[in-house]
Amino acid sequence: MRHAVVTGTSSGIGAAITRRLLDDGFQVTGLDRSAATIEAAGFTAIAVDLADPAARSAALDALDARAASAPVTAIVHAAGIMRGAPLGALDPATGELLWRIHVDAAIALADRLVPRMGAGGRVVLIGSRAARGVVQKSQYGAAKAALVGLAKSWAKEVAPRGITINVVAPAATDTGMLADPARAVIPPETPPFGRLIRPQEIAALVAFLLSDEAAAITGQEIAICGGASL
Repeated sequence: MRHAVVTGTSSGIGAAITRRLLDDGFQVTGLDRSAATIEAAGFTAIAVDLADPAARSAALDALDARAASAPVTAIVHAAGIMRGAPLGALDPATGELLWRIHVDAAIALADRLVPRMGAGGRVVLIGSRAARGVVQKSQYGAAKAALVGLAKSWAKEVAPRGITINVVAPAATDTGMLADPARAVIPPETPPFGRLIRPQEIAALVAFLLSDEAAAITGQEIAICGGASL
């Protein structure tokens, strides 16, 4: 039985990944601050603010109870927010929030769950093309870039155990996050192929990376960007 822990399952990329994995026969435990939007026999939601270390720890403790009968075989860290500002207006508190959600949460999940995985374990971190540099997204880009460093380091550590760890880095994606008033001053850049990335396209790539066919792919940052990285 395949059991995936997915963060950010209530909307956007995380919801698309969850639906795809359920269709593929996974059991999915979702970690999200917002109320669950998915009802399925194989889905269990755990409410948690991933930016809160104590809440993260409590959620992982709750997950342990389920993992006793259904060991975790995959992690997908898709939860995130985007905030941006130009130099001269950067807010340290915002940078800290971005880091806690994107980086510290990834570390907490991997540190608790990966040591218990057997051969065939899979981890996918959802990064961003912003990690390569985007105007007014320096704090966000820095947090996403950190995921690449984590993934490459962890991948080397666990490769002998048959576990893979990768980053999927989308360009601007057609999700509700684009309508967030907190990012209204930084409009998304449409990729060169003329439209935004679809969440289902990201979900398909993630599903492949969790499959047996992707067993030889690890420590990679894979862009899904419609030419935006060219």
